[in-house]
Amino acid sequence: MKHEHIGKTAHDHEHDHGHSHDHDHAHEDTQPPPSSCGGCGCSVAALEPLAPVPAAPAGGDAEVWKIPNMDCPVEEKEIRQALDGIEGIHSLFFHLSSRSLTINATGQAKEKARQAIEKAGYKPKSVRQAGGEGGHDHVHTPDTGYWKLGVALVIALSIEILHFFAPDTMPFKVLGFSLAVSAILLAGTSVYTNGIRALLHGRLNISALMAVAVTGACILGQWAEAAMVMVLYAIAELIEARSVDRARNAIHQLLSLTPESAELRLPDGHWEVASVKDIRPGQIIRVKPGERIPLDGMVVAGYSAVNQMAITGESIPVARTGGDMVYAGSINESGILELDVTALASDTMLSRIIRTVEEAQEARAPVQRFVDRFAAIYTPAVFIIALAIAVIMPLLTDWTWWDAIYRALVLLVIACPCALVIATPLTVVSGLAVAARAGILIKGGVYLEEARKLKAVALDKTGTITEGKPRLVAVENIATDITRDEIRQWTTTMTSHSTHPVSKAIYDDMKTYARPGKVENFTEMPGKGSMGTIDGTKLRLGSVRWIEESTPVTQALAERLNAHEKSGYTVTLLASDEEVLALFAVADTIRVNSWVTIEELACRKITPVMLTGDNTLTAETIAGQAGIKEVHSNLLPDDKLNAIASLQTKFSHVAMVGDGINDAPALATANIGIAMGGAGTDIAMETADVVIMNDDLRKVIDLIRLSRRTFRILWQNISIALGIKLVFFALALTSYASMWMAVFADVGATLIVVFNGLRLLRWKDTFSVS
Repeated sequence: MKHEHIGKTAHDHEHDHGHSHDHDHAHEDTQPPPSSCGGCGCSVAALEPLAPVPAAPAGGDAEVWKIPNMDCPVEEKEIRQALDGIEGIHSLFFHLSSRSLTINATGQAKEKARQAIEKAGYKPKSVRQAGGEGGHDHVHTPDTGYWKLGVALVIALSIEILHFFAPDTMPFKVLGFSLAVSAILLAGTSVYTNGIRALLHGRLNISALMAVAVTGACILGQWAEAAMVMVLYAIAELIEARSVDRARNAIHQLLSLTPESAELRLPDGHWEVASVKDIRPGQIIRVKPGERIPLDGMVVAGYSAVNQMAITGESIPVARTGGDMVYAGSINESGILELDVTALASDTMLSRIIRTVEEAQEARAPVQRFVDRFAAIYTPAVFIIALAIAVIMPLLTDWTWWDAIYRALVLLVIACPCALVIATPLTVVSGLAVAARAGILIKGGVYLEEARKLKAVALDKTGTITEGKPRLVAVENIATDITRDEIRQWTTTMTSHSTHPVSKAIYDDMKTYARPGKVENFTEMPGKGSMGTIDGTKLRLGSVRWIEESTPVTQALAERLNAHEKSGYTVTLLASDEEVLALFAVADTIRVNSWVTIEELACRKITPVMLTGDNTLTAETIAGQAGIKEVHSNLLPDDKLNAIASLQTKFSHVAMVGDGINDAPALATANIGIAMGGAGTDIAMETADVVIMNDDLRKVIDLIRLSRRTFRILWQNISIALGIKLVFFALALTSYASMWMAVFADVGATLIVVFNGLRLLRWKDTFSVS
């Protein structure tokens, strides 16, 4: 089983479905994946993702820069604008989840670009200065600021107490002023500095809002409120950053399951412990019972039960022996296994799953795109409203200038779009992570959200509804003068030399009764069968049509053939030159979970449809057994594509589930392409938008459930964020809301949507296999 292309980027898949991605062009305004702060500009803790830094685009002199304070799409846009007009830049590739920029440019242009980025307030460093390429280290929120925030909070509370109880005299005013300055410097130096820099460059983000609010409060003499605003904001920012880290680390935690070392076989046959980073494909490692498998590999010796939950989400162990693949992060539960390593530590299946989820954040969900567009208009609009309140209201009402300015500042603090913008990416990332842990690899937030809209699911028959592995279900002796043992002996010998799946299915059953013998002049006839001579008897084993060309078929045999074909079986005949000797019925059995899935789809008013290249009789038989009413048979790959297009006209939103090369065009055309990852081909998994890692068809239902759950939480968060802001807008305009209350409202809304989004990480009851 191969999964070489499972890491196809979300950008690639959006391109497949007709979406535009212009990230390769230096002067085009794109929208990359929002980080934890969305597009609001608030600062969150830096987190090094486990995905490697993006590869440089082809052509030119490329270099990767780390930009630690590049958090949001807004900041990417600012950097693009700073680089606009610099000659010699061939391409730019922004990757916000790793806070990196790959710049492809001439040497002189790169130096100008570096200076322009620094002038814009950012600090680019080459990847070598940033600690090297790749790596799996987490960079969490620094703990060193805790004591500063603690001291700042005590000082801010002291100022509030002083404000209420101390006499209004100059010594106490000076003391209050000094304490306030100390609290602001301890809690918000970086916020204030970033805010001033943003204002100087014409950027309106949360740091700019806070800088304006704190400065205005100080000018108005509201030192106690200025200090409390800055301290509360800094504390809320720290809590938010930790919460966002949790969401973004949820899938990364899987990598902690892989050991850092492995037992490596040396050329002289001895074993030694070596770092997994130093082990290369083709080397042999040994894994003892109870240990986790450190690298992907093929079993070359031993037999064991392996728990592959990290890869498939399924905790039921599977048997693994010579020739079987095992994956890093799995648990070897019983026997000793020797593995031929097939991938570097940085390219294991687990690493590629994590990398795919990281890249999936770039394919933003429709709700997320809506919120980003809304926030881009919302923040400047609020600035204009606040300015109007400060300037116009004293002229139209009895408000004093100080009162109007204060209310305008309160409005600015309330207006921060942080809660609104963070509501969507955090929820989507949580959904992607929990799906990956359950063995559903979703290659973009857009597919996670769109799955809830499905009205029809088209399913390939072989390998999707059925096992994809033919099994012998019936054997009938036709010749009365040939014993059963002779039939078994001849059949075992003939099928042991064949590569055809049907012959293999017959051999797997027959080999328990007889050992293969010697066959002379064995010849395999593609599409027909095989022929050879055993003990002087010329035999042919193959399709009914081929046998009928030279051997007569009696009326009784024809009736038996018809009965088996009506049951959906594939019939193979063993014949001599004179007569048919035996009949073998082979069937591709329906997966146990297919009935459950199809019944669940029907209950959810989603129409299941079978698409198959098999003949009509077999297709309708299998469909009837599975409970599918709509069947399209005798389909070539182009026919499947056309069938999907027809279903889209009828149902609008259609998913295609398949596993073969012939399913790839249909997977690409469907609104959501779902590949069966266990037995699927590389091209099917590369083309698909979702990969089910353990071939459990019930995961399709889980995907739909998760999509609906995620969508509900998305709109809960948007409603909460907007609702709280509207309430405090009204309070601010009626003088019932102070500035520190505004901060509480803003950070409270932010924390509510953060924790509401994180609920998805604890949600396991949706999954068929947990």
